[in-house]
Amino acid sequence: MIVPTNHAHEGFCSFQHFHREGSRNSSSLLEARVKAKPAAKFSSVKAFAGRKAVGFQKQGRVLAVSRVESAGINGRLQNLESSPQGHLGNGHVSSRHLSSLNNFEESDSNNQLRRFVRNGELEEGFRILEDMVYHGEIPDTIACTSLIRGFCKRGKTEKATRVMEIIEDSGAVVDVITYNVLISGWMDAEKLLSDMLCKGCSPSVVTFNILINFLCRKGLLGRSIDILDKMHQHGCNPNSLSYNPLLHGFCKEKKMEKAIEYLEIMVSRGCYPDIVTYNTLLTALCKDGKVDFAVEILNQLCTKGCSPSLITYNTVIDGLAKVGKTDQAIKLLDEMRAKGLKPDIITYSSLVGGLIREGKVDDAIKFFQDFESMGIRPNAMTYNSIMLGLCKAQQTDRAIDFLAYMVMRGCKPTQSTYTILIEGIAYEGLANEALELLNELCARGVVNKKSADQVVVKM
Repeated sequence: MIVPTNHAHEGFCSFQHFHREGSRNSSSLLEARVKAKPAAKFSSVKAFAGRKAVGFQKQGRVLAVSRVESAGINGRLQNLESSPQGHLGNGHVSSRHLSSLNNFEESDSNNQLRRFVRNGELEEGFRILEDMVYHGEIPDTIACTSLIRGFCKRGKTEKATRVMEIIEDSGAVVDVITYNVLISGWMDAEKLLSDMLCKGCSPSVVTFNILINFLCRKGLLGRSIDILDKMHQHGCNPNSLSYNPLLHGFCKEKKMEKAIEYLEIMVSRGCYPDIVTYNTLLTALCKDGKVDFAVEILNQLCTKGCSPSLITYNTVIDGLAKVGKTDQAIKLLDEMRAKGLKPDIITYSSLVGGLIREGKVDDAIKFFQDFESMGIRPNAMTYNSIMLGLCKAQQTDRAIDFLAYMVMRGCKPTQSTYTILIEGIAYEGLANEALELLNELCARGVVNKKSADQVVVKM
């Protein structure tokens, strides 16, 4: 596919290094102006539909070598050995386990059990466990804990509970780590905690953190507070991981006053917030439009002994950009750079989006050029923001240039990319032609029916 660049808008410097000469003898040439024939313009947009391309320069043209690809993401999750609540997980080895292993005579059954659990063959592992206990063998508690975790992850909490019962019936001693795993997946975690206490197994801070997190995810904030208040009775001091789920729960329900109240309670009890705590609050404040308060908290972080992270700055920068305070957001960009933090594509995408919303399209393109020159690769969202701004400014020709550049740089256009351009073409008085293009892209499967209907309504 051959994309000419000799009509690129002079204001878009990213194209200035391309040669300007070249002819238009190919039917697939990209027309770069709205005043050009609509059919040629639409064929330019259609030429990129559903394609991902890499490009190179030759004889004054950008040659886009295209191949239809379906991008995929490897969705397999790693079997991590830790959790946000501080739970040690499958890799734990307590002193009790070490001593029991020294006195434990290895058996083929335990080796089979470990192998089945390691391979994710939980049902086979469960059958081996039942057979072992039936014949009087004592199962490996670590392997059984992993088996419980596996069933919990698959939502088979009753099976996980049955494993716990089998372990106890075998005479093996169940410790707090095994209980923590079961609590993390159990529907009635509070009952399990009660059973744990009745059997003489003392809960740890991790146990309570898992329970608090579980209840907060269910929206049971009142019961979470009750559990938090009971921690001292069992000799456990709450830490930041005890409070963070609760604060997140209040923020999720837009109860910001309550979240601030528990932040103060947290500090008054000698537990100091970490950066996760503050990021949770800042995200909620920005979503709620209270960006000035968020900036105030950000400015106080260093005095509280908590250094802002990249996520912290990105959160506030995005919040400012969304409420029309991009100039203030740019000052934060300079501040984070001065502190040695390196902005990423999220930082710049927020600023580009903010400038576009304020109608500062050329400033947005300048930012785009700056971060691209620093080696930061724009994503589809960034390209789409620029194209949206250009279309709103009735500069669809430049937007189509941007589409060409996007494909040439190897960034795959999204459905939104095409709907933005179609709306831009319609906005310039070519509604019938835009509708024709939309129908063809729908037929190709590039734009789905729901999005197409929304575009038609806007026309």
